[in-house]
Amino acid sequence: MTPRRLVPLFLAAFLLIGTAGQAQAAGYRYWSFWDRDGGTWVYATQGPSMTRPSDGDVQGFRFAVSENSGDAAQPRGTADFASICAKTPAEEGRKRVALVLDFGTAPDAPSGETPPAPRTACARVSPDATTADALASVAGPLRYNTNALLCAIAGYPKSGCGEQVSQKEDSSASAAPKATEDGEDDDGPSIGLYAGIAVVAALAAAATWQSRRRRNAGR
Repeated sequence: MTPRRLVPLFLAAFLLIGTAGQAQAAGYRYWSFWDRDGGTWVYATQGPSMTRPSDGDVQGFRFAVSENSGDAAQPRGTADFASICAKTPAEEGRKRVALVLDFGTAPDAPSGETPPAPRTACARVSPDATTADALASVAGPLRYNTNALLCAIAGYPKSGCGEQVSQKEDSSASAAPKATEDGEDDDGPSIGLYAGIAVVAALAAAATWQSRRRRNAGR
């Protein structure tokens, strides 16, 4: 094998390394849960069935494909508590919770389904009610899986629950995986990356062997 013939193979191997991570990228399709802190959305640290919001709180849900909480899509819109609950007057012995429901975009929707338009709702519930209770009072039917993961709001989507899906190239979730504190990617090196390195190593060994063979033949 001559050095000239090795060049295209080296290029192919390096292309394999460069694209392997993208080919292996994947995310999860699910409803994420958020708290509004002033004008900023913060990813909730507890599930809706464990969270007990206070009167005047704003909470949001967003359906999308995401790799992890670090790249999860936030609910869209800037509506605040005053505007969302303007037509729901306060009532003695009850609390009001403003909810922002973002059903996501068409690229993130399950096959054959169309996401409803985003909307808001003001839930007036008992003082000890959880976010799940507030959500059920204004956006049913809700659907949960056996692990109590929220799968559907207002019947959307009709099926599926947190399933893994291939990452779409045009999706915001197709960005490179987030790095952890020690600099490693969350998902670690892909199998394709190791395969590419192995190909380069094999080609390099072949080139060295061929060069030595020519030198020995010329002696």
